Amino acid sequence: MGSDRARVRIGTCGWDKAAWRGDFYPPRLPAHERLGFASRNLATLEINTTFHGLKKPEDFLGWYADTPADFVFSVKGHRGVTHDNPLGAAERTVAAFFASGVPLLQEKLGPILWQVSEHLRFNADAVTAFLTTLPHSVDEVRSLIAEAGIGVDPRILDLPDAPLRHAFEARHPSFGDPAFVDLLRHHNVAAVITNTPEWPELREVTSDFSYLRFHGDLRRFPRGYDDETLASWAELIEGRRTRSSGSDEGLEVFAYFDNPENGGAGSPFTARKLQQLVDGAQAVAPLPIQPLLF
Repeated sequence: MGSDRARVRIGTCGWDKAAWRGDFYPPRLPAHERLGFASRNLATLEINTTFHGLKKPEDFLGWYADTPADFVFSVKGHRGVTHDNPLGAAERTVAAFFASGVPLLQEKLGPILWQVSEHLRFNADAVTAFLTTLPHSVDEVRSLIAEAGIGVDPRILDLPDAPLRHAFEARHPSFGDPAFVDLLRHHNVAAVITNTPEWPELREVTSDFSYLRFHGDLRRFPRGYDDETLASWAELIEGRRTRSSGSDEGLEVFAYFDNPENGGAGSPFTARKLQQLVDGAQAVAPLPIQPLLF
């Protein structure tokens, strides 16, 4: 009985961080070259600016052009979907989000992250309606946009069909309800493992990939995650990427470190260390690490 060792991509939430200048980024690196530098040193990045405001097609085309061929982004869903009117009127708000240009990332588009507020309680009807609305292919995106009557860049209409994946980050304890896990599983949406003492940590496998977000525990690790803690996470990730029970294949894993302003919790160096722990000597596609200083 064999097993497949799936790809693991580890990066950070965002990349334009002031604390990284002169540390991760060389001191004289121009701002417009930071994404290119980060994408050559990390296997993935989570685009967070899409949460704060709808972008334009040119933004996604620019991010696509500035990154290597094998690079993959995840994209955080707009707050208009998850916070301003939490999961309500999703047909229109989700359509507007995708119409802003998300599919133009094409093969570099990884999972879409939907993060709800820590004040939002689990409501089975609302979550069901939202998950039912989510498009799982580019063709479904086009249909959703058309039904919502939203204008769209013709370049999106010309894209080939491709699958889309979604991850859901819950922060209120009520989402520990088994009914929530069942809903995610039914819709093939990943339950985000949220590592922080502030929010529930759901470790159930609910889709054909895994999504982790490391928000940090400043009380225990004020300078960032220690080696022992990273090793324990590497073991969990290895277990997910190599599944040998029955006909299950290894799960592709995406993991991101957040809150870099607070120190090591979001450090790209921490992300690289965990990537190296997971890949080890058997890494099939090692990261193209570039010199960190001129």
